[in-house]
Amino acid sequence: MALKYFPLLILVLALATSKRTLAGDPDILSDFIVPPNNTTVDGTFFTYTGLRGVFDGVPETFKVTKASLTEFPAVDGQSVSYAVLQFPANGGLNPPHTHPRSAELLFLVAGSLEVGFVDTKNILYTKKLQVGDIFVFPKGLVHYQFNSQPNMPSFAVSAFGSANAGTVSVPLSVFATGIDDEILAKSFKTDVDTIKKIKAGLTSK
Repeated sequence: MALKYFPLLILVLALATSKRTLAGDPDILSDFIVPPNNTTVDGTFFTYTGLRGVFDGVPETFKVTKASLTEFPAVDGQSVSYAVLQFPANGGLNPPHTHPRSAELLFLVAGSLEVGFVDTKNILYTKKLQVGDIFVFPKGLVHYQFNSQPNMPSFAVSAFGSANAGTVSVPLSVFATGIDDEILAKSFKTDVDTIKKIKAGLTSK
């Protein structure tokens, strides 16, 4: 009798798994969410001014300015957020990282960028972007952006399908979270001294 219901069980499990896989931010039962400490809801609540002047200067190192749930509470429940990425000339780098809760749609507005991501088969996809190009980084995959232009900074705007996409830095998560040096040395087929040098390089300013 158990085998009789086996196909139905498989179907139920498949549907449950696909629902979890496709889910991003949870659906809300209202038009929008107002934080408990907010007493006034008007046009100002739905306006974010934190990106004003963001293109007026060029930072000395890579800089990201976000308009996500933390900075802009009105996006709570709306499954959307933005980030402005600023890359100085000659080596501005957004190191390999992932966004566990969203894909990233990057729009290059100035300069050029070398971008890439690695899929679950360890295949690297790269492209050199020019102004006006859009590139999508699939959800949860390791990716990076790099400005190799010697005299030209680059600026990009990234959109996310989550109010809180999350960012996991590969170098920091591997080398700056307390994983034992011997474990890392064996994992990367090197010695403990090399691991310590890498860790020191990440913590030095």
